[in-house]
Amino acid sequence: MADNLSEALKTLKLSSADSTSDSVEGCLDCLLKALAHNNVDTSGKIQEMGVLAMIPTLLSAQNSCTPKVAKLIAEVAKNEFMRSPCVEAGLIPPLVQLLNCKDQEILLQTGRALGNICYDSHSLQAQLISMGVIPTLVRLLGVHSQNTALTEMCLIAFGNLAELESSKEQFASTNIAEELVRLFRKQVEHEKKEMIFEVLAPLAENDVIKLQLVDAGLVECLLEVVAQTVDSDREEDVAQLKTASDLMVLLLLGDESMQKLFEGGKGSVFQRVLSWVPSNNHQLQLAGALAIANFARNDGNCIHMVDTGIVQKLLELLDRHVEEGNVTVQHAALSALRNLAIPVVNKSKMLLAGVSDVVLKFLKSEMPPVQFKLLGTLRMLIDTQADAAEQLGTNSKLVERLVEWCEAKDHAGVMGESNRLLSALIRHSKSKNVVRTVIQGGGVKHLVTMATSEHMIMQNEALVALGLVAALDLDCTEKDFVGANLVQVLHKLLTDEHSAPEIKYNSMILICSIMGSEPLHKEVQSLAFIDVVSNLRSHENKTVAHQASLTEQRLTAQS
Repeated sequence: MADNLSEALKTLKLSSADSTSDSVEGCLDCLLKALAHNNVDTSGKIQEMGVLAMIPTLLSAQNSCTPKVAKLIAEVAKNEFMRSPCVEAGLIPPLVQLLNCKDQEILLQTGRALGNICYDSHSLQAQLISMGVIPTLVRLLGVHSQNTALTEMCLIAFGNLAELESSKEQFASTNIAEELVRLFRKQVEHEKKEMIFEVLAPLAENDVIKLQLVDAGLVECLLEVVAQTVDSDREEDVAQLKTASDLMVLLLLGDESMQKLFEGGKGSVFQRVLSWVPSNNHQLQLAGALAIANFARNDGNCIHMVDTGIVQKLLELLDRHVEEGNVTVQHAALSALRNLAIPVVNKSKMLLAGVSDVVLKFLKSEMPPVQFKLLGTLRMLIDTQADAAEQLGTNSKLVERLVEWCEAKDHAGVMGESNRLLSALIRHSKSKNVVRTVIQGGGVKHLVTMATSEHMIMQNEALVALGLVAALDLDCTEKDFVGANLVQVLHKLLTDEHSAPEIKYNSMILICSIMGSEPLHKEVQSLAFIDVVSNLRSHENKTVAHQASLTEQRLTAQS
């Protein structure tokens, strides 16, 4: 074999470019046989003998040897150590050129060769994209859809290229959506469908392509897959159900594609997806709840969905998952409820439907994603709803849990949302009973810490809540304010040039509110607040400057 190989390599090197002689073909056969026997060693010898440098010439000749030359490259490029030499030998441009030929065997081997050379290399794949291979491959898929091997080669190429962001724009300018949907409809085998799914998933991350896929009828295909696999326990059916329903949810992430499928709440797709929520299949329950959360991305949709009884479906779903529940389903259903609670007109309706009672059942959850969504849902529900804020704010179990989560340093999201809900309960209820519950639960110190947050919106919410605490029950909270160094925090906020005008304004309001407390009054005097406030009288913001004058008068009168 070794002697034959050396001979073949020498002969090939000596062959002239236009040689279509049997000798070249014989050499290629010998090399392909050797590669099949021991790819690594043979590839090494091919490189040593400098054969790669000959290949561009052989490729450009385009004759009966071309499929074998392309196959030779495909085999050699299976080895990682051969990929750079292939690139350096200038094989990519002539291979890309060959993608325009008609011969199906040449196309197949050329596609394999390019795929192997560029395997795992984003920079080489990006080079292929810039050389325009995407429109060429999409065209090939359309023309040769009867050729299984070629179709698979195209799908593998798409799967690799679609991972690159730079590919999405090129894909969007082709009819890839129609071709893939057409191909999907013809498939019977699970593996083939999976291959197409693997291309669809990264492509569907692009909003333009999402809409093209919806227009091409992908949704109907996905609903069909769900219907065929929902009652099956076979592993491949379970996998396909998950892929199809996940892809459905992904399509709904695009604003245009989502609105098109919503069809004013009358859409058949929308109705079908709703029917997933009460199903007994966890994957479908999850996809149904996530779909509702995605449909609930504008006020019109939210109002329509609440008016047509979707809240009840979600509450029943949550009730099924209270004990030993599926965390992803809990998270998805709470996300949907949170989104539905955003329009003001929905809040009272959702409170009447008992949303807060069901959500409170998840207070005992130890899962941060569920805790985070639970807090967000309650915060959305009580916004502008004084009675609900009072009812929840006097629930000592809830307040205790919030105070506990305000210390969840490992979970910044949960910590932030707990602080915001604590503040919201006070701000929206303006109730002395709520203030007292928060004081007794140990929540005041957390609101003072929240006033030092890096997020202005949270600082502001904290200061407004603290102002109400001081105005409604200063005697009870005096000790907590001193212990949490409230006065020092306010001093820092007023002297920090980065503090927003609203922060300075609300800090001065709060100073005026705590002057009735002797220990706090003393602290204000010892930190020379009069000078700080006096400087703010010339602040560029008129509201801040006016409040500074009022605060200075108050401090002077009480000094």
